[in-house]
Amino acid sequence: MEIKDAINKAKNNNQIAFNFLLDTYWSDVYAFQLKRTLNENDAEDITIQTFSRAFDKISSYNENYKFKTWLITISKNIHIDLIRKQKHAIGDTSKDNDERYFDIVDNSPTPEDKIITEQNLAKLLRDIKKLKPHYQEIINLRYFQELSYKEISEHLNEPINNVKVKLLRAKKLLAAIITKS
Repeated sequence: MEIKDAINKAKNNNQIAFNFLLDTYWSDVYAFQLKRTLNENDAEDITIQTFSRAFDKISSYNENYKFKTWLITISKNIHIDLIRKQKHAIGDTSKDNDERYFDIVDNSPTPEDKIITEQNLAKLLRDIKKLKPHYQEIINLRYFQELSYKEISEHLNEPINNVKVKLLRAKKLLAAIITKS
């Protein structure tokens, strides 16, 4: 799939296109943030937020610019916003009331879902234990406690798009672990 084709399909809410764009640019955005934050967890969180915001606002993407540049700009702005929030966090309890989100439709099970359901539960649990704790938690909430995205969002106190991106990333990492086994 070509980048321009994937972007156009993503604008039409195509889950495969979203996955392709995430796979294509994850490493670039993560590496950029790792250099800025010098912290793997912060870099990963900002990268997740970057893709969440990008997928939410993909209709505003201007094709006169490279998609990677657009993502890096979003990522940089999220990092700057987080630094500002940290500086002003004392006494500030206001929340962003923007509850609109980009609804990523996924009606069919992904290959990762099929791999997960076909595995022996004991082996699957051992493989899940190899993930970082926040990925273990989101897999547990979604597949073992069977919570909806909205319920997970409320439980983790995070936007729904962050939950979706974290879950997608967790499934990809788990699929890689399962495939290696």
